[in-house]
Amino acid sequence: MKTSDIAALLLLGALWGASFLFMRMGADEFGGMALAGMRAIGAALCSAPLLLSRQRRIEMRTHWRAIAVVGMANSALPFILFSYAAKSLPAGVSAISDAIAPLLVALSGWMLLGERLDALRASGLVIGLTGVVWLVAGTVGFGHGSGGSGWAMAACVGANVCYTFGAHYSQRMLRGVTPLSVATGSQLAAALVLLPLTVWMWPAATPGPAAWVAALGLAALCTSLAYVLFYGLMARVGASRSMAVMYMIPVFGVLWGLLFLHEPVTLPMAGGCAVILLGVALTTGMVRLRTSAPLDRAVAEQG
Repeated sequence: MKTSDIAALLLLGALWGASFLFMRMGADEFGGMALAGMRAIGAALCSAPLLLSRQRRIEMRTHWRAIAVVGMANSALPFILFSYAAKSLPAGVSAISDAIAPLLVALSGWMLLGERLDALRASGLVIGLTGVVWLVAGTVGFGHGSGGSGWAMAACVGANVCYTFGAHYSQRMLRGVTPLSVATGSQLAAALVLLPLTVWMWPAATPGPAAWVAALGLAALCTSLAYVLFYGLMARVGASRSMAVMYMIPVFGVLWGLLFLHEPVTLPMAGGCAVILLGVALTTGMVRLRTSAPLDRAVAEQG
């Protein structure tokens, strides 16, 4: 990749990692539902200039039902679930949980869609899920003294299940539609769905400046700008290289939580993150085992 593409990839990882920092900063004052709504509505407003493209408007009108479903699966529901989780979980833990999406995509594709899963990808799936168990076991609790971290982690898993459904659904129903049309239309759909819920569940006390900055950062930087960067990368370097951002989100999420919120990095966080990312690397094919040359070839070369 060119230096500019590597820089864009790093910036994208930093932005998506920062989304968990911003959710942690704004969730208590806005509440999960209102913060999710502000994120979707703000992203839709920031994406409005993309509607100037006539092709984009035609594609959204033609495929509006499927785009609306993607908006629910990839934006509205995950925004709500991650915002709810941010009230109980450290930003770093939520960011690490986001890395399980590729594992769920591979697992559901194998179980439900009959997609091929070779030995290397299967071993990566087992390793990654082991990392998830390690992370969950070290952070969750469902009792009154746990702060609801168990339910928060369940919400993170639920958000990744939504992403998994959205990935399979868009691949089947929106093949051939330009990615920016899907991104713009899905944000508009999510904003329309969440608008009445945001008004209904608006907090009684006006959120402070820090919470508003977090909501603005979520909408403008971590959603609108991040989607433009992501789809631009896919157009230039391909989907497989662009998906390397999945390895950067947990790293940046933990880093921002440590720097700005002084969140400790625990052994379950570090170990679970490392094991999950190894599993994702094997499952997605980013890391392949090198096979040695046959013995008879070596003998022949010596002869």
